[in-house]
Amino acid sequence: MPNKLQSTSFHQSFGKAFDRLEDWSANPWRRYSLFLIIFLSSFFLGSSIGMINGVLALMDPVGAFFAVLFLEFLVRIRSNWPFDDKNTFVVKMIDAVRIGFLYGLLMEGFKLL
Repeated sequence: MPNKLQSTSFHQSFGKAFDRLEDWSANPWRRYSLFLIIFLSSFFLGSSIGMINGVLALMDPVGAFFAVLFLEFLVRIRSNWPFDDKNTFVVKMIDAVRIGFLYGLLMEGFKLL
């Protein structure tokens, strides 16, 4: 089994996706709108998971387990990410997903009180 992956055009374009996204969002308005879209999408995901678990009331522990597992995965990715000036864009995207998801779960929890 080879240790090095083949250098196909798909592998090259997928490997440079974050760099192209960061170049595209050099404009501050694009960058803030992208972070807002990511935040609101993860907020919707968190609130929908909380709403589905609250309505069905069948698999609350399983849903909570997967939510905590997802948040812990994002925390581990962020803490192990090489933090320098080049990678701050990806770290901020991970933070926007994490904060939006947690905020969506908390808002659903407060609605059920």
